[in-house]
Amino acid sequence: MGNKSEDKAVFDTDSANQMVNKLRASFVAGKTKSYEWRVSQLIAMLNMMEESEPQIVSALRDDLSKPELESSIYEIAMLKNSCKLALKEMKHWIKPENAKTSLTTFPSSAEIVSEPLGVVLVISAWNYPFLLSLDPMVGAIAAGNAIVLKPSELAPASSSLLAKLVARYLDGSCIKVVEGAVPQTSALLEQKWDKIFYTGNGRVARIVMAAAAKHLTPVVLELGGKSPVIVDSGIDLKVATRRIIAGKWGCNNGQACISPDYVITTKDYAVKLVDSFKCELEQFYGKNPLESKDLSRIVNPNHFDRLSKLLEEDKVSSKIAHGGQKDETNLKIAPTILLDVPINSLIMKEEIFGPLLPIIMVDKLEESFDVINSCGAKPLAAYLFTNNNKLKEEFVAEVSAGGLVVNDTTVHLAEHNLPFGGVGESGMGSYHGKFSFDAFSHKKAVLYKGFSGDSSLRYPPYTRGKLRLLQALLSGSILRIIRALLGW
Repeated sequence: MGNKSEDKAVFDTDSANQMVNKLRASFVAGKTKSYEWRVSQLIAMLNMMEESEPQIVSALRDDLSKPELESSIYEIAMLKNSCKLALKEMKHWIKPENAKTSLTTFPSSAEIVSEPLGVVLVISAWNYPFLLSLDPMVGAIAAGNAIVLKPSELAPASSSLLAKLVARYLDGSCIKVVEGAVPQTSALLEQKWDKIFYTGNGRVARIVMAAAAKHLTPVVLELGGKSPVIVDSGIDLKVATRRIIAGKWGCNNGQACISPDYVITTKDYAVKLVDSFKCELEQFYGKNPLESKDLSRIVNPNHFDRLSKLLEEDKVSSKIAHGGQKDETNLKIAPTILLDVPINSLIMKEEIFGPLLPIIMVDKLEESFDVINSCGAKPLAAYLFTNNNKLKEEFVAEVSAGGLVVNDTTVHLAEHNLPFGGVGESGMGSYHGKFSFDAFSHKKAVLYKGFSGDSSLRYPPYTRGKLRLLQALLSGSILRIIRALLGW
């Protein structure tokens, strides 16, 4: 008699192929395409989040020690809002869009039809395991696709709960969850998908994109990067500091793709900024932040060691202006401010993704743009705190990033009327709101013509007069058309 590990079914390439074939059969049969099916699944997902909130909060606490407020607001409430928006707007989204036609095809009419892509793969991340798994699925469902979700194995409690809840609430013939690690992900990437949506880091994104290229599969890559914060003088420093703290340590203790990665300010203002950080951090997390229940822990020992090495580098360890305490047993690192960190240090060469916040000092704030652009990779987000309108204009013009926010951090994530996504190393493609629907749709061009008004212009024998008239028609110039008709 086999043991439990032998009895358990192995998910391999053949298993993945069989699963995808069954999902594709459901899609081809038209099951996911009906408006009624899409509505039923979004309502089911909304019910799932409402009825399972205590279990979700518990799983996030097990995986990340995530505070209940962060779990309830940043994962559950935001996802419920996405479902409600899709239910409200989906009928409008799926309606064909009228398109203008030109003299070239006269008489004719045209429209753009949004059609589902087919069977799509969503690979999500561990830091917001419910939001980053299910939010892309809202768009995929609204667009009418069959879906496979691969949650991150680094958040095992959340992954297990996602698999159970999706199987219980959603249509298992069209939506599947595959748990596991590298072998399972590799088996999935061997398959032909109609789109792959990946959230994570650049290293894995390259593997995903290489696998997708074998089948000419389009991808959306939601990655990260070193998101900078520029802080000007002459602002409400207390409000600015609190908003930076909320975006850094209030977002999973810095383990968020749009978390502020480093701050740039002038030498004259840096000490004042540090003092403000110290005051507000103590007010939020107490004198011993390692004991605070409002700070998430580091996800696992590997990430704890990585962050420790960044902090312990010779040229960095002496720059700690506040914090720096660590608890390896409980995987906790206190909010840490580092002042005047060298640009060539390790902490400035990679995305921190943790509770460490370096401050870079410049003589003039305009030099901040050069610092940001010299990093090479374009960040997922960039933030500016100022009352200077000229500086705001320069910031928007000079800084290329996935998204920009002036006088706050991370809040653009909650605005469904804005696309959320990266550029360059921070990703490609975008989602949220209708952008999620568009990400999982094909915009099909449709042109309608009748049998009247047929012209001999396009048919042989070709003459110089036909050439001139066709050239005039394509140019769109009424004067040229009249001249061609008159033979001028």
